[in-house]
Amino acid sequence: MDSELYPSFKVLLVDDEPAWLRSLSLALESSSGITNVELCSDSRNVLDILAQGEVGLVLLDLTMPHVSGEDLLVQIAERFPGVAVIVVSGLNQVGKVVNCMKLGAYDYYVKTDDEERIVCGVLRAIKHLELQRDNKEMARRFVSCELQHPEAFSAICTADRAMQALFAYIEAVAVSPLPLLITGESGSGKELLAQATHRLSRCRGELVAVNVAGLDDTVFSDTLFGHVRGAFTGAEGVRRGMIEAAANGTLFLDEIGDLSIASQVKLLRLLQEGEYFPLGSDQPRRLKARIVVATHQNLEAKVQQGSFRCDLFYRLRTHHVEVPPLRSRKGDIPYLLDLFLEEAAAMLGKKKPTPPPGLVQLLATYSFPGNVREFKAMVFDAVSTHKERMLSMDSFAKAISAGGGVAERAPDQNPFAGFEPLPTFANAANYLLDEAMNRAGGNQTLAARLLGISQPSLWKRLKLSRG
Repeated sequence: MDSELYPSFKVLLVDDEPAWLRSLSLALESSSGITNVELCSDSRNVLDILAQGEVGLVLLDLTMPHVSGEDLLVQIAERFPGVAVIVVSGLNQVGKVVNCMKLGAYDYYVKTDDEERIVCGVLRAIKHLELQRDNKEMARRFVSCELQHPEAFSAICTADRAMQALFAYIEAVAVSPLPLLITGESGSGKELLAQATHRLSRCRGELVAVNVAGLDDTVFSDTLFGHVRGAFTGAEGVRRGMIEAAANGTLFLDEIGDLSIASQVKLLRLLQEGEYFPLGSDQPRRLKARIVVATHQNLEAKVQQGSFRCDLFYRLRTHHVEVPPLRSRKGDIPYLLDLFLEEAAAMLGKKKPTPPPGLVQLLATYSFPGNVREFKAMVFDAVSTHKERMLSMDSFAKAISAGGGVAERAPDQNPFAGFEPLPTFANAANYLLDEAMNRAGGNQTLAARLLGISQPSLWKRLKLSRG
């Protein structure tokens, strides 16, 4: 059975037999953890309930007093086209099935069908509806370029358009029960995005983060699944796994690209079946957490190399965001610098220093291989050693040199930027003289005109420069 889905909408069960309603409701809760279910034993009330706008899926009986299921099916399709209907009837007739599907039913089951088969059908419908809602919401957000809950991203300082689009995507898929894959270079803010996703998810539980890098298969299993007493030598008590700790919340698995193949198999089964076994136990437990994973590695390349399972990769990237590196959003450097100066000063008990002129320009030439994390460490180091009102650029220059130096020449750069120390007026005059002669093709008369001086003055300056 697929993993647990807790829909963002209500599921309405309609049948004139209260016992059947209770039975199906209990089956949905026990098998899949779906508790946002409403029961209706009077078909005359169905349309009023749907008018409240909270129902996304209806399980409908056909043979009922007052209003038949087929009549309701027609009215629901006309008045509430966004609501899916699954017919669960005691009538096992091909003609009825065909007619209901023509009238707009999403699926059809007979009450004598295996209960688990009906529950699986409900889960499939919920997953389909959630994906439809995600797609519509994403399209709306991208067109409007607005965030309904910008406060969820308050920990991420940015004015970059690509980051704003990424926020809109996360806000749209945050309520989806399906996995979210966050990729990006180390230090780019993947964990902050996982935290924002959890805040927007409506999950009632906690965010539990686990860094799986370096965990062998046994430690990975014990960390996630837990163990019972006596599961192995030294297991003197019961250990609750991180999956249980994240129940009704979010389980964030960082550095998922480092997971061993054996552990990948177990994670894949967890996602496919929605259940797991604590070490030493033969009693399965249900997955009740949203899964968010992150990695700085190229998982597609690892799939090609055979070091990451293809089926797991496509399971994990149902929803996917790629966090742009800091060097791709240089416009954020002034905002981040101000933020980190304030944070560092507060933490170190100092007055917020004034950044020197030219610091932002210097930082904009650096590639920041460690991204925002490296930038923050750089600022904290500078603030910890500064004594004057004006912040020194020395520690930044040293950090940039240690990190590989200037990564790129800024456009329209000052032609004297390569001089060390700064050029004198004589250096500048000689540069202009040479440039004029080059543009004039060696013609002194033309070069003098370009410089706005007389030819004798040009000749004297050439003599001095070459003397």
